[in-house]
Amino acid sequence: MIISERIFKLMQDKGISQIEFSRKTGIAQSTISDWKRKKTNPVADKIMCICDALGVTPYDLLQDSVKHSDGADYIITGEGTDAYHLLEIYEKIDSKKKQRLMGYAEALCNSEVCQG
Repeated sequence: MIISERIFKLMQDKGISQIEFSRKTGIAQSTISDWKRKKTNPVADKIMCICDALGVTPYDLLQDSVKHSDGADYIITGEGTDAYHLLEIYEKIDSKKKQRLMGYAEALCNSEVCQG
């Protein structure tokens, strides 16, 4: 479930209309409608006001969006972790090196490393 779907489910569960949600969050009704129609998600800087309006924590809102092995929508990693550092490096290299890195990672995953 993507974040916007979770938002609409929480709104329905709590009996909050799109108009009321817009008023509580300061987010335009057209933007909220776009989430549903286009299956998009809100921008990150709106998460806290959305959580406040719905009376939930960010974890409650994002928990169904964080998946690992079965098609992740998002992967959350903390700054200072190996995963974060790897992503920083990946973002700095050119596309040819990215392809090489992906090939190497796939080869590792096909070896005993990912099978154990």
